[in-house]
Amino acid sequence: MPAIGKIPENIHVLNALDVIGETIIIADSSYIIRWMNSEAYRLLNQVAPMYGLSDCREMIGESMDAFHKNPQHQKTVMKKLAGTHRTRISIRNQVMADIVVTPIMSDSDEPEGYIVMLMDVTTQAAEQQKNEQLIKELSIPILNVWDKTIALPLIGAFDKSRTDHLIATVLMRCVEEKIEYVLIDLSGIKEFEDQIRHQIQMMTDTLDLIGATCILVGISPKLAMSIVQLDSNTPIFSTTHEGLKHIIHLQNQ
Repeated sequence: MPAIGKIPENIHVLNALDVIGETIIIADSSYIIRWMNSEAYRLLNQVAPMYGLSDCREMIGESMDAFHKNPQHQKTVMKKLAGTHRTRISIRNQVMADIVVTPIMSDSDEPEGYIVMLMDVTTQAAEQQKNEQLIKELSIPILNVWDKTIALPLIGAFDKSRTDHLIATVLMRCVEEKIEYVLIDLSGIKEFEDQIRHQIQMMTDTLDLIGATCILVGISPKLAMSIVQLDSNTPIFSTTHEGLKHIIHLQNQ
């Protein structure tokens, strides 16, 4: 969509960029840093010593390549840009930030330069603390549903950190309470991707090592079609009720 309206003659464009309140850097089409606003000056003055510079004014005239671990990859990404590109970066393993790069296109659809914005800037320690808090917030409720039986409703995305945290918590609970059966409710999982399959398999294998049986419940017809590659020794039921009936039957044998 083209820009509309007209900037008043008494307002300088760079002054307008300076008061936005975000860290803004402008580079030319050769990726040379040409300008930064006062917010960028404040932030990058703390970053400059990490690159052996006395202050961020020495960044003006430098190529953006000098601040990338892999300059060639950065150039490849920049050349392909047709719109805004956003990613999370680490600066010298000390500072984390969301970086947003937007090409400034000419009338002939060629990049004349780039606007680079750094947002959500945190230290590495603060980022780690934030991730640990997120893991806690996403922790799975462990429910006592029958004698020596607990249930875990799985909801949302699962990465390695969340899975490791979940397995450690479940194992501790099983050992402390002498749990024999663990019902894993998959009704909140929409697609049984390879990553989920691997993590569920890891859960069942780990529980088996301590003598607990893993039972999968809440399996929809769609999910059943993609779950076939899981270890066939794992009991699978469409509902929690059916899974619980199976456990009661085993305990009464």
